[in-house]
Amino acid sequence: MRAVGMMSGTSLDGIDIALIETDGEDIQSFGAVASVSYDDFLQERALIFGAMEDAASLTDRSARPGRLRAAEEAVTRLNRDALVTFLKDVKADVVGFHGQTVVHRPELGLTVQLGNAAVLAKAAGVPVVHDFRAADMNKGGQGAPLVPVYHRALTRRLGRHGPLAVLNLGGVANITYIGADESLIACDVGPANALLDDLVLARTGRPFDEEGRLAAAGLVDEAILARLLSHSYFDAAPPKSLDRNAFRRWVSEQAGLDALTTENAAALLTAFTAAAIARILPLLPQRPQSWIVAGGGARNPEMIRQLRRHVAPAHVETADDVGWSGDHVEAQAFAYLAVRSLKGLPLSFPGTTGVSAPVSGGVVAHP
Repeated sequence: MRAVGMMSGTSLDGIDIALIETDGEDIQSFGAVASVSYDDFLQERALIFGAMEDAASLTDRSARPGRLRAAEEAVTRLNRDALVTFLKDVKADVVGFHGQTVVHRPELGLTVQLGNAAVLAKAAGVPVVHDFRAADMNKGGQGAPLVPVYHRALTRRLGRHGPLAVLNLGGVANITYIGADESLIACDVGPANALLDDLVLARTGRPFDEEGRLAAAGLVDEAILARLLSHSYFDAAPPKSLDRNAFRRWVSEQAGLDALTTENAAALLTAFTAAAIARILPLLPQRPQSWIVAGGGARNPEMIRQLRRHVAPAHVETADDVGWSGDHVEAQAFAYLAVRSLKGLPLSFPGTTGVSAPVSGGVVAHP
């Protein structure tokens, strides 16, 4: 099937769209990709950030108090327009629409992704699969991460064998561990771009630390870093998952960022990301011999340098290095998951989300 996936991550840099051809097991081919930057929609991005604040007190995933309703309308409109434009040049049998996560609280069984899939289905004229996480959480899973089964298909296509790790550096850092027997273990391992991006935006007005220049110019306070790494989350065995803002209060309490220069604060948060990733190593069956890094953080040379130091002697490559579209892996994944959903194939597994048994998921909106 020709499937289009749409993804907007918690880093809120924009909407990624990708086409793949797949039977839900193997990937037959990769197709066109596109991105819509939120730099062109600053008002909408600010509204979504505000909705994330309002979502912090949610207990009903269908409720839309405060700015949530307006944000959902904006998310729907931006994704609809992006999809219609994309489909002018390609044909698709199905669309996988992740929506915009505004809160993810697995300990409460709560996850909310904004976006009206019915509007997209009507505009596209094809079925749109959405709400991928709820079925997993209803069965006791964390609801995240869902991309590992796609990571396994990607590495299989490369002819790579485990133990290896695929790391996504989005707003949160998450890992897929693929064993020599293709068994999967996955979890969120800590913060990635969210805290760093927010710091840089507040201090400089720029959306991120371009090429890691600020961090590279700063010095890491090792005592503060040690305090940050003492958080109990890092000792918890996978599977486990995080909200974008899960470490915000912790960092505020422990790091004293206001007393640090922008460069030193950026260096600290970058080092925290890399060191937190390495904390997963003792909890895995074997140390990965190689790492493939995707997501926005893969374009940050300082973050990659820090990661290489912490996971040595393992080999670290970016998704682009191995021929993947690094910025679109997650969009491709939701195209793949849409096909699996239509076929009733599992999206999540005990080793990836903690669900009691492999479970499919997703809800289909028909045109």
